[in-house]
Amino acid sequence: MHELSIVTHVAKTLDEIAEENKLTKIGSVTLEIGEVSGIITDYFVDCWNYFKVKHPLLKEAELKLETIDAITFCEDCKQEYKTIEYGRICPYCHSEHTYLLQGNECNIKEIEAENE
Repeated sequence: MHELSIVTHVAKTLDEIAEENKLTKIGSVTLEIGEVSGIITDYFVDCWNYFKVKHPLLKEAELKLETIDAITFCEDCKQEYKTIEYGRICPYCHSEHTYLLQGNECNIKEIEAENE
């Protein structure tokens, strides 16, 4: 379960942001999670709820998750397509010369907070 280590990393990043911006309380955090990031959102939410109780800055923080669609690009026909539906092989020209454009990220999109 790597979700707890990701939650720990997100919390460390939020601590740094809070220090830089003199934030005293975080009300909510919106994360963008890619469809093929490997993060199991149910586990992630459980880890968040476990971790935040032990972390003063996040104690009352609500977690909001948004999904980023996985999109693949074909180098041969220059088309984009949904990765989950078609995988690595281009549905237009059947080429294997493809790469993932988006969908494996985990980004902090928005933080609602109070400052001093």
